[in-house]
Amino acid sequence: FCPGCQALQPPAPRPDLFRLMDCDRSFRIDARQLQRRFRSLQRAVHPDRFGQRPLKEQYYSEQHSSLINKAYQTLLNPLSRGLYLLELSGVEPAQETDCDADSVFLMEIMEINEKLAEPKNEHSLEEIETLIKVKQEELTREVTAAFERDDLQEAKKLLAKMKYFANLEDKLKAKKIPS
Repeated sequence: FCPGCQALQPPAPRPDLFRLMDCDRSFRIDARQLQRRFRSLQRAVHPDRFGQRPLKEQYYSEQHSSLINKAYQTLLNPLSRGLYLLELSGVEPAQETDCDADSVFLMEIMEINEKLAEPKNEHSLEEIETLIKVKQEELTREVTAAFERDDLQEAKKLLAKMKYFANLEDKLKAKKIPS
C-alpha cells in the first residue's frame, strides 16, 4: 500500500515468497505461522475488499491475492518448498533422471506402479497409501537434514525421489476416485 494515499500498489516482479510470507528462508517452516500470515494477507488484499476501488487497484488486488495463494501453496508443500529453495540458491531443479543411478529405488517405484496397475482393491490401495506416506515423511526428514547442512546436491537428489512419490500419490488419488 502507498504510505501516503493507502492505494494498493502492484506486486514486485519476482518477490521472495519466504519474505512475502514472513518466514525464514529455510526448508523447516512453521505451518501454523504460515497459515496465519496467509489469512492476514488475504484479508488485507482480497479482491472482495476492492470492488468499489478504481479498476487498477482491483487488478492489483487480484494479482496480490493470486501471488499470496501461490506463495502459501509453494511453501506449505515440502516438495515445492524444496524445489523453490534450490531455485533461490541457483541450483537447477531436480530431474527424475537424477535418480536413475539408484536401481534399488527405481525397482521400488516400479513395484508400487505395478500394484497400482492391478484391479482396484481397497486393502491394497490403503497399503500403498501408507507406504507412500511413510516414504514421503522419511524423504522430508532427509531433505530437511540436507538443507540444514547446506548439502544442496543431496537435497536435489532427494527432491527428485520425492517427485516420484508425488507422482505415485497422484496416481493413487486418481485410482481412488469413484468411477
